[in-house]
Amino acid sequence: MALKLYNSLTRKKELFRPIKKRLVGLYTCGPTVYQYAHVGNLRTYLFADILKRALLINRYRVKHVMNITDVGHLTSDADTGKDKVAQEAKRQRKSAWDIARFYEHAFKKDLERLNIIPPSVWARATDHIQEQIKLIRQLERKGFTYRTSDGIYFDTTRFAHYASFGRNNLKGIRAGSRVARGEKLHATDFALWKFSPKKARRDMEWSSPWGMGFPGWHIECSSMSMKYLGKHFDIHTGGIDHIAIHHTNEIAQSEAATGITFVNVWVHGNFLRLGKARMGKSEKNFITLETLIEHGFDALDFRYLALTAHYRSPMAFTFQALKAARTARLRLLEHIRSAIKTKRRPRVTRPLSPSLYAKSAFLREINNDLNVPRALAVARKHIEKTAHTSRNTAASIAWFDQILGLRLLESAYLTPSLPAAIQKLMQEREALRKSKEWESADKIREVIKKQGWELEDTASGTKLKKR
Repeated sequence: MALKLYNSLTRKKELFRPIKKRLVGLYTCGPTVYQYAHVGNLRTYLFADILKRALLINRYRVKHVMNITDVGHLTSDADTGKDKVAQEAKRQRKSAWDIARFYEHAFKKDLERLNIIPPSVWARATDHIQEQIKLIRQLERKGFTYRTSDGIYFDTTRFAHYASFGRNNLKGIRAGSRVARGEKLHATDFALWKFSPKKARRDMEWSSPWGMGFPGWHIECSSMSMKYLGKHFDIHTGGIDHIAIHHTNEIAQSEAATGITFVNVWVHGNFLRLGKARMGKSEKNFITLETLIEHGFDALDFRYLALTAHYRSPMAFTFQALKAARTARLRLLEHIRSAIKTKRRPRVTRPLSPSLYAKSAFLREINNDLNVPRALAVARKHIEKTAHTSRNTAASIAWFDQILGLRLLESAYLTPSLPAAIQKLMQEREALRKSKEWESADKIREVIKKQGWELEDTASGTKLKKR
């Protein structure tokens, strides 16, 4: 049951073979820290987490690097517009450094709440300026760059296979962009280093062989991934929106500099959709994890929802679907509680396998290009039908949770905490009851019910429990 992954490079599912025996180099395109991550972003990091867990359960050691883009990502992928972090800093009247650190912290908090295993290395772009300059100089010496009035650019026509990864129609791109490309020689050329505006000072700028400025977005990932994982490594992950431009540019500049294959396997997650459009900051239709929590949901409800769709399929987000995921997760926890039949939390130092049949069925789905929806069904069936007869119930559940990451045992032995939004509604309802505004109180009761909590008014007070 060897691991198979769909490789965006070859457009087919392939048997995974690491470059080094039992050791995997994994790079994940991280966030641009100028706003809160939305749940569409987080779905991408959830699938990368499942991939890492799959590698671990297959007994690979994983060196995982994730970048933090805190400079250089302009408002247009075509190297125009303003730096996203600097633009947000101006809007909030703060420094770009303050903005970047604030949203970096918020992002890491979201990963923790979603039980996403942190990377082995966090790599901030601003901590690796010299590495980026060094890589640009390599490209310059090999004749892949040219200078314009606003920066140093990569000449995509010098890299013969530029269009192959993203299946880009270069003739169409060039024909449609003659006016908009400015001083670029070709529409697909991209910035490696941008010069600081004349007669202005940026919060984030550095001296370089070409003058004061800051790195382009694409060069960051190449320089940092190669620093920690080598010039040639195993797996690179990201969203499908990165294929046509960002990852195509990464491949071009990396392989132009080194002359060897950059990454063996590219794995991409599909969009989370809100209505008919993809969820995104540029579309201004995004929802954050904090919003879900304020509406009475647990972060793990969203993790469960993400597990119900294959990472390569688009997933529609609705609150109705999230409520169904919450119900399914809580029912599973209730079954675990009743199956274990103790209030005392067991110690599980080493997760033991469930039955050979269940283990094989689960791994078969996981190793088939991370088919988590079907693996989740296998785990649920095993837990619901056989866990109560097993002497190793807790260990068996923990074994499945190595992949699912739902904190099943931990959650089963915890009393659900009451979200702040629900507490506020409870207080409002109690005030209405005291003033005998029964109809208004009942309306709040229905709001609380829709958010997954059941109210029971008793002589000793109002009792609340998860539905």
